[in-house]
Amino acid sequence: MPYLFEAWALPHQLPPAGDWRAWVILGGRGAGKTRAGAEWVRSQVEGSTSAAAGQSGRLALIGETYDQVRDVMIQGDSGILACSPPDRRPQWKAAERKLLWANGAMAQAFSASDPEALRGPQFDAAWVDELAKWKRAREAWDMLQFSLRLGDSPRACITTTPRNTQVLRDILATPSTVQSHAPTEANRANLAPSFLAEVRARYAGSRLGRQELDGVLLSEVEGALWRSAQLQQVQISAAPGLDRVVVAVDPAVSAGKASDACGIVVVGATLQGPPQNWQGYVLADRTVQGQGPLAWAEAVAAAAAEFHADRVVAEVNQGGALVESLLRQVDPLMPFRALHASRGKAARAEPVAALYEQRRIHHLAGLAELEDQMCQMTPQGYGGQGSPDRLDALVWAVFELILAPAAQHRLPRARML
Repeated sequence: MPYLFEAWALPHQLPPAGDWRAWVILGGRGAGKTRAGAEWVRSQVEGSTSAAAGQSGRLALIGETYDQVRDVMIQGDSGILACSPPDRRPQWKAAERKLLWANGAMAQAFSASDPEALRGPQFDAAWVDELAKWKRAREAWDMLQFSLRLGDSPRACITTTPRNTQVLRDILATPSTVQSHAPTEANRANLAPSFLAEVRARYAGSRLGRQELDGVLLSEVEGALWRSAQLQQVQISAAPGLDRVVVAVDPAVSAGKASDACGIVVVGATLQGPPQNWQGYVLADRTVQGQGPLAWAEAVAAAAAEFHADRVVAEVNQGGALVESLLRQVDPLMPFRALHASRGKAARAEPVAALYEQRRIHHLAGLAELEDQMCQMTPQGYGGQGSPDRLDALVWAVFELILAPAAQHRLPRARML
């Protein structure tokens, strides 16, 4: 039974049906990607008996380095040797960097750091591991395509934790590519409970957690005002005592599943000393989508009550007096300020991005979707799908807490000069 993988494999570990050329398995850390790749190699190589030929006889095994191919893909706990039954187990020829099966099949190890080594050999299948972190991913992938030319339908299995690289996006966009996806949690039966508890506590709800645990391919537009690495640096576990808290709203102008979301973001600030010492803390993202106006107004009121907000601010360019009227229906005593946008979204976002560069804005956990939008806003505009509702709300909150008061603080001195 341990070697009958199809009988107990997780759904994301089994190859999809159909005529595909590349199968991409996107998964979080420990989601079982390596086991899926090793078992796919077995399914390609093994025949009905130990001496019978399988559907593939010449394979490429490609990792970032030769050592990683050997230590993870071949000799690892979930590698090819560990997965193979005794009568089908190949022999590892370390000096030749080859796996040899009794039925005549052969797999050759390659390093993605040496793409030129793929010139010359030819294959009918390939297992590619952790492509998204290869330094020379484009060159190695292109060289592999020219090598996959044997048999009737040469294929590649790609197992990787997703990273926002152009080559991975291009592969996923190719019509002949299929994909599977699984978070770390899907393979919890085979993981230490203490590991899951620790990584959940540290990274759940963060942008890094979405990538490394949920296996989500995060978008990051070239030239964006915010970068993933930058947002990781502003993560904190708790906010200090705050002088002010606001709930900012970017209202949805329509309802329904296809409508834009109503951005609702809670931000606090410490305002001691001169303005250059003021710090902002993004506390929560309570954005709602697909709900009617009264529902999002209730969500705003609930957030204001939960965080004891000093004020609710909202952009009213499109909703006009209706926005305040809705909020007053829910809470007649809500401290509310209407804000009017005189510049575009990107222009409003740039001063806020500057505060992040100065490490003056900090993030608590649970803001991954907001951070996704931030990494798609450029000086030329928003590069993501739909409207940056969460980001707009964040910008208004920081404007209300820090940017506008700082400008007023500087005004008397400017008049004196």
